[in-house]
Amino acid sequence: MTHTDKFLPDTQIEILNASIERGHYHAALFDFDGTLSLIRQGWPQVMIPMMVDVLAEAPRAEPRQQLTEIVASFVMRLTGKQTIYQMVELAEQVIRRGGTPRDPLEYKHQYHGLLMEHIRHRREGLRSGQIQPADMLVPGSTEILTTLRDRGLMLYCASGTDRAFMHEEAELLGIHEHFDGGLYGALDDYKRFSKAILIQDIFRQHKLRGRELLAFGDGFVEIENTKDVGGTAVGVASDEARRQGIDLWKRDRLIRAGADIIIPHFRESRSLLKYLMETEP
Repeated sequence: MTHTDKFLPDTQIEILNASIERGHYHAALFDFDGTLSLIRQGWPQVMIPMMVDVLAEAPRAEPRQQLTEIVASFVMRLTGKQTIYQMVELAEQVIRRGGTPRDPLEYKHQYHGLLMEHIRHRREGLRSGQIQPADMLVPGSTEILTTLRDRGLMLYCASGTDRAFMHEEAELLGIHEHFDGGLYGALDDYKRFSKAILIQDIFRQHKLRGRELLAFGDGFVEIENTKDVGGTAVGVASDEARRQGIDLWKRDRLIRAGADIIIPHFRESRSLLKYLMETEP
């Protein structure tokens, strides 16, 4: 794999792997939260303190500052997988500290209740029309989805968020109809779904080869899963609070996950797709 350190002219599109096979794409896979949707922006500030509170009650718990660093590390490592995996890890961390954990599904429901309170005003604002969908999307999202569909690609969306809520939020944002391949989210029977399983299903259904898959995501999992099958992985290092510029922490993680390209948002999607849709000479 050839790594370069270049940007497309007059853009913030960073090309990390210039050796990808461009121009052969038949399917595009998008992560949801942080890649397209900003409804759940700030979720780590809900999940991490909750987990620290749980671990602080264990007999051999470290000081809260140290616990916060430990929790942040595993929460972000598992970002992109179903939320339950973060709660499974939490339960294991409780055991390591001499405690007796609750069922991971209980932790998940506790977190979800806290998160829904945190984002209630956004969901209600979208539903009432007081908040416009464009204000809760990574900039340029609708445009790139429209363009890819117009180019004949089959679009899929996959998320670690529970399927019912993901579908609801995609409808609130007005982007659900773009995904003719479907929207896929977490299930209580969590072993029945993963992004890796979905990718294999896409390949079987459409008889695709690796170079024909294009994926966009802001987390470790979708980037790794895409590279595992030989697809092109675009890391979306979105600054979710400011809606502009690069989140350097995300960028570093996406590079370590194996991203071929880094973008801050989809405002420059015309240049990005011009580059991606070119075939190699």
